[in-house]
Amino acid sequence: MAEAAHPAAERARDNRRVLTRLSVVAALMFGFGFALVPFYEKVCLALGVNSLVERSEQAANTQVDTSRSVTIELDANAHQLPWRFRPLTRHLSVHPGELVHVEYEIANVRSAAVTGHAVPSYGPALAGQYFRKLECFCFKPQTLAAGETRTMPVTFLIDPALPREVHTITLSYTFFEVAGLGGKS
Repeated sequence: MAEAAHPAAERARDNRRVLTRLSVVAALMFGFGFALVPFYEKVCLALGVNSLVERSEQAANTQVDTSRSVTIELDANAHQLPWRFRPLTRHLSVHPGELVHVEYEIANVRSAAVTGHAVPSYGPALAGQYFRKLECFCFKPQTLAAGETRTMPVTFLIDPALPREVHTITLSYTFFEVAGLGGKS
């Protein structure tokens, strides 16, 4: 009987020893993973590749043409829609290459949901090819519930290749109702 207890005690001691070793290995792996973050940042910074840490001189957008400004005039129309639609800023001055964020406000005054889709137009017409929208409510149809008011963003930049003789660009959005996607009265 003493022999039977001895293998059980030996097995328990072996199990504790394995558990201790595994705990030490897990702690070392965690510490190694934790230490890799600053090491990775230093290596990327030294090699100049996708660094998680940006130097302030790298963070500056070198594509911005600060030697000139372009006036952006914003316009909004709702073609036969029961919506009030307007830009929150009517005009602004930007440097080509500068990232710009503007907002439009839209309100559905109908007592039913309505879906519309915005179509942009540019003046002068050639400005459209230099207007780069990164975020825009015009990318997909918008459905507004009865009485809903919403603020919608547009993020864009003007390509620095815009001809120098263009000093003003008008960005106009016209919303058209999309049949079958919203309440129609």
